[in-house]
Amino acid sequence: MADPLSFTAVDGIGEVAAGDDLAALVAPLVDLVDGDVVVVTSKIVSKSLGLATTRDKDELLAEQTDRVVARRDATTIVRTHHGLTMAAAGIDNSNTAPGTLLPLPPDPDGEARSIRARLRELTGRTVGVVVSDTAGRAWRVGQTDIAIGCAGLLPVEYFAGRDDTHGQPLVVTAPAVADEVAGAAELASGKLGGRPVVVVRGLAPHLLTVEDGPGAAAILRDEDGDLFGLGSRDAVVAALADAGDVVRGFPATAATVDDLVEIADVPEGVAVVVDGVETLTVVATPRHAVEAGMLAQRLVTLATAHGRGLQIGVRISA
Repeated sequence: MADPLSFTAVDGIGEVAAGDDLAALVAPLVDLVDGDVVVVTSKIVSKSLGLATTRDKDELLAEQTDRVVARRDATTIVRTHHGLTMAAAGIDNSNTAPGTLLPLPPDPDGEARSIRARLRELTGRTVGVVVSDTAGRAWRVGQTDIAIGCAGLLPVEYFAGRDDTHGQPLVVTAPAVADEVAGAAELASGKLGGRPVVVVRGLAPHLLTVEDGPGAAAILRDEDGDLFGLGSRDAVVAALADAGDVVRGFPATAATVDDLVEIADVPEGVAVVVDGVETLTVVATPRHAVEAGMLAQRLVTLATAHGRGLQIGVRISA
């Protein structure tokens, strides 16, 4: 019979300051055993790294942003330089001094590896480490904790190639183990309990790794595989932009210029001239000027959605 799974919040951590050794704070407060997973909030990792700041939030957000995914009123969803997609780049002002902001640590996987190595040095135990943070989810109300860094733990378990209990083959099932651990740990720690470290015990041994492993970076979806790389309104604005600039986040689909012209459905009285590898001109008489403009806009939209930086012009000839 498998060992019971337990989640124990560690009491007595206290306020973390810049320069604190997190592993040294945790080690005396809990008797770790091999195979435990120590979940540490990103907030205390950022505090220990001295990242707390009183800088302007907009300035800090711009610094943390790789690209904006969506904006609505005061809410900005961005993709960070880590590859995470989060509101306000994960910048937080809760559970810290008034007027202070905490950005995410720049290398969460690296921090997880460092804490793991230090815990081994202090306790002699081989444990996994997860660095967690709170995030919202598309199509779901509320937030939950996710793993933004991990070491010594399989971040994703792939079931493809196995059969379910009815003998049917599994194709895409892949539990995000590190995220599940982070979310469950939050139930034990609580948002307001002042207990930013949770020890998870009883996790199936095959989910633990002797080496540090690929880290939580393995959970991040590559932008080329992201079907929802922009907010709905932002996607429309980008797709209809006059410049027709390529916008990262759209699914990359191989399409030739001829394919795009065919999909655009060239109306009668209008022609498309290919002037170069990435340049098109829509040609029409004054009688069909409106149709020419509509076709040009469709081509801009299609080019953007297919990751093509086409230059599309319109020429009205007598």
